[in-house]
Amino acid sequence: MATITFDTLKFSKRLKEAGILPAQAEAEAEALAEVLEVNMRELVTKDDLRHELELLRRDIDARFIQLEQRLVIKLGALMAVAVGAVAALVKLL
Repeated sequence: MATITFDTLKFSKRLKEAGILPAQAEAEAEALAEVLEVNMRELVTKDDLRHELELLRRDIDARFIQLEQRLVIKLGALMAVAVGAVAALVKLL
């Protein structure tokens, strides 16, 4: 999980210097720190993306293998029908 550093003391001092009451400045700093902490839990990391990408690659590979197998079966059936048709034509002629 990614982490960021948020200096609540520095933030509250900046608010106090801007004219915000000390109690309100400290409350805002704590609230912002809490929001950042909660949102960081939901942040997607590079490892999360790599994992999902690997899952997608495996799924695509499996689908291509299934598609290849279906095409081979259909091509085989088509060839069998063609050979049968040629054999029937040879008998007739």
